[in-house]
Amino acid sequence: MTDSAFVRVVLGIDPGTAITGYGIVGENAHGDFVLLACGVFRTPAGEPMHLRLLELFQDTQALLEEFSPDEVAVEKLFFGRNVTTAISVGQARGAVLVAAALAGLPVVEYTPAEVKQAVTGYGNADKSQVQQMVQQLLGLVAPPTPDDAADGVAIAICHLQTVRYTQLI
Repeated sequence: MTDSAFVRVVLGIDPGTAITGYGIVGENAHGDFVLLACGVFRTPAGEPMHLRLLELFQDTQALLEEFSPDEVAVEKLFFGRNVTTAISVGQARGAVLVAAALAGLPVVEYTPAEVKQAVTGYGNADKSQVQQMVQQLLGLVAPPTPDDAADGVAIAICHLQTVRYTQLI
């Protein structure tokens, strides 16, 4: 349920088992994007995976309860050379997706290139370009930190931009 000050509130998630970045961005009635919160969830490297995933699930649930977003936007799994990392990220995504499903929220997924395209206008933008555009789009003094939090914010903005675009066509 959206706060009355906002037309739409989106939770953006950059999943990972060690560090998961998140950003909660609202769109007000004037069409401005407003950063409501951002940060990271960290889980201890030595902890068993099932406990790390439980912690990520619970942290996500707490955010959903506190901010009541309308939708959750999650970065799609990117298969690189490191299969172990891909599996770990996939498990983190699962914890987030289950939390969103239990909250009854729609989930949308975006590739890293789609996020970069929506935020900067260039699908091959580097991290600093994305961070600078996030800062500019939100009217912030500095980009959100750490990088994972900025990525979560960018994913939320990507979804808001995508919704705005699809309403035009």
